Amino acid sequence: MTILDEALERLRDTGPERGGWLSNHAPMAAEAMTRHGHGRVVHRWIDAYSLEERPRGIAPIEPDQWREPLGDPVRTGDWIAFFERALREQPWRDVLAVWWPRLLPGIAAGATHGVIRVGHAVRSLLDAEASPSPSAPSPSAPSLSRSSPSSPSLSAPSPSSSGPLLLAPSPVAASLLWPAPRVVELAHGLAYWAARWQPLAPAGSGPYRASDPRAALDAVPRVPDQRFGIRHRLAQLATLPSWPFAAVPGEGEPVDRLRGIVTAAVLRHHTHGYGNAVMLVHAATAPTAVLRTLPALPPGLHEPSVAAAWAATAAVTSAYSPATPRPVTAIDARDPDAVMDHAVESGDAHAIKFADAAIEMWQREPDPVLLAASRHATELILNE
Repeated sequence: MTILDEALERLRDTGPERGGWLSNHAPMAAEAMTRHGHGRVVHRWIDAYSLEERPRGIAPIEPDQWREPLGDPVRTGDWIAFFERALREQPWRDVLAVWWPRLLPGIAAGATHGVIRVGHAVRSLLDAEASPSPSAPSPSAPSLSRSSPSSPSLSAPSPSSSGPLLLAPSPVAASLLWPAPRVVELAHGLAYWAARWQPLAPAGSGPYRASDPRAALDAVPRVPDQRFGIRHRLAQLATLPSWPFAAVPGEGEPVDRLRGIVTAAVLRHHTHGYGNAVMLVHAATAPTAVLRTLPALPPGLHEPSVAAAWAATAAVTSAYSPATPRPVTAIDARDPDAVMDHAVESGDAHAIKFADAAIEMWQREPDPVLLAASRHATELILNE
């Protein structure tokens, strides 16, 4: 079992929120840290992180009666049980293909943490599919507070045994089937998204150059009242006169347009993150989650996914961006490993996830400002 699987196993009985509205970032941060070579600190990080128990359910949600409890946080426990049952009975890709378009209009759920958690879970599942040995034991892993689910036996029956010869699942297959920790984590991510589902006013056709996501973000209007929480701020979008002009920017394939949106959001945080360093992180991490999920989705869902990702980025920008940019002192940040080290040392989940997104974009387009934006974001978060 990998360090990530151990961490997710530890977290499987924890709730998606803590302290009221605060999201449980532990599964997302654990996935990002292990991916960037910081697996040895994951268990200590979880030890220091405040967690709450999984909420109890009220009544089972039937497959044909899901609309009424959608967006009802009181039913969070029921949604967790619902998706655990769905992923116990069906392959994870099939469940995702059904529920992604249902949840996508509510991409703002939990301040976008629903889609972000799903994105981390899907990336871990895709990694497991591509890995030759995802179940290899982790080096020097600490003991866990609860035992792991037993793995299917890999010993095949002898040729003389009665009945057909059944081949046991390979380690790769076992890591993709219930109750594998990564599949359970997907269930919890989908459940959190469904419980906090919040519809977002769709985008329209913009007056700026469609091929320039950075100009598009600069053209996004700010909500007039930037007090109070995200629900209060996002509720103003529908009545914002210029909001329908916030069209989906970019040209080319959906994956390229998503990368353009994420890159623009990371770079804009460099100059505007001082307005609200933590919340503006989600302008980048929400579309990154969609980008990571895209390979697991049917092609017909790609364009709606781009539109929803842009809506999330534009909405967070509108809700939290300050009116003017602030000049930033030049930061020498050319080493992505050093940037992630700095984020992990900060201990902050948002800094870790933002560094994860920035480095992913830097790997495609090695602009040093992407790394500088991440390092600057970590400093802003630490000083908030």
